[in-house]
Amino acid sequence: MSIALPRQRHSQSLPQVSFGPLRFLEALPWLVLAAAARVIASAGGAVAFAATFVASIAVLHAFFVVAQRSIELADGQTGLGELDFREQYRLTWAILWRIVLLMYAAACASSWAGYVSVMPHLLLGLDGMAFDQFADIGRFWSALVAALILLMAVDAERNSGRVNFRRAIHELARRGLWVGTAILVLGVVYVGLGLGQGWVRSAIWQFWQTSPSSQFIKNLIYFVFIFGFAMLRLWVTLLILTYGLKQSYIRGGSQAGTGVSSSKP
Repeated sequence: MSIALPRQRHSQSLPQVSFGPLRFLEALPWLVLAAAARVIASAGGAVAFAATFVASIAVLHAFFVVAQRSIELADGQTGLGELDFREQYRLTWAILWRIVLLMYAAACASSWAGYVSVMPHLLLGLDGMAFDQFADIGRFWSALVAALILLMAVDAERNSGRVNFRRAIHELARRGLWVGTAILVLGVVYVGLGLGQGWVRSAIWQFWQTSPSSQFIKNLIYFVFIFGFAMLRLWVTLLILTYGLKQSYIRGGSQAGTGVSSSKP
């Protein structure tokens, strides 16, 4: 899979990481910002909306950082890492407001259909890409949202940076066999991760209540727990979706005029 940029750059906004394992941690600062904003938003009040906006932006930035590395691992090429901060923000905002409208429309539809209890999970579709949802329907919804975001980002790269939700839906339908399978697999993996995270959360709670360890050690363990699972969730998300998307190109053949072609089988 090769994703062509509309123009080439001589410098990159993201520095090259010389020590390979650090590539897996590049999204961590964005996840820390997202988690902090989520805590502020949970308190309610006048700043809740602004904090939710910041958290959403941070999650999307983390998503794009991991997407770049995941595409590279799949022997593909992407220009996500070559965008400067202004272009990154424009791409993030263009995708964000479309996804927010989608989540809001889905939540309203579920309410009108009488499934009011489902609404909160549909509104957390973006959040669920990095942080656990607490209902299976929300986990599968987050998998679909993640696929649409990746398709919009890929489409924007080969269309001069223009984000088009309609084209992403068309691509999802056209590549439904492989991408749809990837979404289902990802939803199942989210369910498994949710169960595992619940077990670890219970163990940590018991540790907090009974261990004589210092508060620093307890906080450190909780930090590793929260962001370890968040990083794992993001990487699993992009690896599964990137694989499904790549297979759709390989098995379905390259489409003329799309700007995307398979590089290696």
